[in-house]
Amino acid sequence: MALDYMMIGQRLKRARREKGFTQEVIAEKLDCSVPYISRIECGRVKVNLTRLSQICRILEIPEGKILNGADVPEAEMDTNQIQRMLENCSPAKQSLIYQVIELIANSKL
Repeated sequence: MALDYMMIGQRLKRARREKGFTQEVIAEKLDCSVPYISRIECGRVKVNLTRLSQICRILEIPEGKILNGADVPEAEMDTNQIQRMLENCSPAKQSLIYQVIELIANSKL
């Protein structure tokens, strides 16, 4: 399953607005341009996971909520279900999932 950058951008935009931040504020905190933030929010650029994690830290929102819309409380997580999903993934997908997990686990959220 490919990442839906348009949906990711929409979720980021919604989260930014809920925080009351402008694109200028986010761009300043990330030391990047406002047009770059706009392109992320419109899904015209494939934001990398490092930059996504930085934006999520600024917005104080979990990466998972931006990546897939899920905001599952920890108590509801089913590690067996996660294991079953991983078993059905190709080695390439498992590697990507590992990278995402590692990025999230090492973030300061």
